Amino acid sequence: MRPVYFLSDAHFGSLAIPHARTQERRLVNFLDSIKHKASAVYLLGDMFDFWHEYRYVVPKGYTRLLGKISELTDLGVEVHFFTGNHDLWVHDYFERECGMTVHRDISCTTEIYGKVFYLAHGDGLDAGDRKYKLLRRMFHNPVCQCLFASLHPRIGMWAGLKWAEHSRRKHEAQGGEPPYAGEDKEELVLFAKDYLKTHPDINFFIFGHRHIELDLMLSRTARILITGDWIDKYTYVVFDGENLFLENYIEGETQP
Repeated sequence: MRPVYFLSDAHFGSLAIPHARTQERRLVNFLDSIKHKASAVYLLGDMFDFWHEYRYVVPKGYTRLLGKISELTDLGVEVHFFTGNHDLWVHDYFERECGMTVHRDISCTTEIYGKVFYLAHGDGLDAGDRKYKLLRRMFHNPVCQCLFASLHPRIGMWAGLKWAEHSRRKHEAQGGEPPYAGEDKEELVLFAKDYLKTHPDINFFIFGHRHIELDLMLSRTARILITGDWIDKYTYVVFDGENLFLENYIEGETQP
């Protein structure tokens, strides 16, 4: 069986990340190392810090990454792109030009090698975060999207990137990503446990969004993994058809 890979949260293009070229190079090298053995790659959201497609304009940059993804899809590797809370304004460019399959719903349940996976970026699953859910509905609203698209790209892209930069710097000033809160408090774990009550067939929940590494058994047959990020951790999940691993990419090492 050819392995399947899952990763998320690179936030490419962030004005608050000084080592952006290192990030892109590492992901391109990683994708190059698996291109002849991967069956599929799932990019589980927030790969870009801000992405907005206009009818005739797409964001500047990312040529190495998008070119490598296009090479994978040309080789027959499935590449699935999940919109996150930072890069949800994706239209048809990734599908048409790069051959990716874009997932815009909040989650996707799929079967891989006989196992059932629940995949999502992870935003919007917190039942108590009403403020964010209202903001998410606004961002997904077609009227709001149309109004934003009416801005000149120079203004629209600048506003989006500055908003994302402000959010990240504010987050960092508050101490950065909160550590794992434990089974009884971590929202994605609580969501998965509750979801299992009505969907006991799920074998694996895989999320991004939290920028932490987590591998936890929820029951005898169910497990949750949070993928970390591609900013500092360079972590990913790989499924070989029988076993699921949370790994760290170190350039120069042989990848599974």
